[in-house]
Amino acid sequence: MVILLSDRSGLSEVPASALRLDVDGAALASNWRALDTLSGTARAGAAVKANAYGLGARRVVPLLHEAGCRDFFVAHWREAAELLDLVDPRRLAVLHGPMNDAEAAFAQASGVVPVINSVEQARRWVAAGGGACHLMVDTGMNRLGVAVAELGDGAVQALEIDALLSHLVAAEEDTPLNELQRERWMAARGLVRHARGSLANSGGIALGAAYHGDLTRPGIALYGGVPRAEMGPLLRQVARPQAAVLQVREIAAGDSLGYNATFVAPRAMRVGTVAMGYADGYLRCWSGKGAFRPAGGDTGVRLPVVGRVSMDLTILDLSALPTLGEGDWVTADYDLPEAAAVSGLSQYELLTLLGRRFTR
Repeated sequence: MVILLSDRSGLSEVPASALRLDVDGAALASNWRALDTLSGTARAGAAVKANAYGLGARRVVPLLHEAGCRDFFVAHWREAAELLDLVDPRRLAVLHGPMNDAEAAFAQASGVVPVINSVEQARRWVAAGGGACHLMVDTGMNRLGVAVAELGDGAVQALEIDALLSHLVAAEEDTPLNELQRERWMAARGLVRHARGSLANSGGIALGAAYHGDLTRPGIALYGGVPRAEMGPLLRQVARPQAAVLQVREIAAGDSLGYNATFVAPRAMRVGTVAMGYADGYLRCWSGKGAFRPAGGDTGVRLPVVGRVSMDLTILDLSALPTLGEGDWVTADYDLPEAAAVSGLSQYELLTLLGRRFTR
């Protein structure tokens, strides 16, 4: 397989990467439909910021749109610009809001919806000509958002608000803070005119109808993350990092492997080096803990990581599968809840750390 280049190198094509990210489009669509159903009378949107949590926004957005999703959220204006040909810009929102006149002008020209996070942003948007926007109200995160006490400001009252948003601090936990934030959000809904209300993220959807409003904003759950245990049966794994085996060798008992000789073979072993390392988001925390499976083969065969993960390479114990050879592909064990428990990384980090060298 080859990929085309569009640079000035004079080359028309180069070989594809020895890394690929298998994105299960059917699982992604299934997850959105499950979350939309769980949202009750509300409609589920989709957080596709950070390159759709590392999976590739230009691949993910059309799949979600085909499944029925219509509201999309990114963090940066550049992210929105990269998706303008895929969705209605009036249903594409930028969470960081207009930080300067240039960003406000881009929103006016493109039709992308800014999320207003402060009185200053409200004034900037009104001065730029106004129009449809979302408003983020801070109900306890103390991160972004207009304070409830500021909702009476003239610039805020002048906004043409589509969705009044807030963001739950700990939706994955059963904590009184959830109800406190819901009450504050409901109070805010009575203080400004708006067409829709939106509070629930992935975990918040499972908290019930009182948290749903008119629009929910799932993120991690779309991509196979499980923020609350009761959601596990509804969600499917979407992303599977895969790497090619670069070299296979036989080692003797007593031979060491990798940097700092952290692994010494207890017996004669067959090992293979694969083209994935911490530069690709497969961090050193997987050393001695991670495992791979043959891609497209007997996935019941576990190939443990041995030695220390390095920048571009990871060594696997291939003893359980003597037929696996150079050029074959293996898939990392990457079910998000299980991988988070093994690695110590959050489910969010596991996806967003995946590097640009993966063919998506």
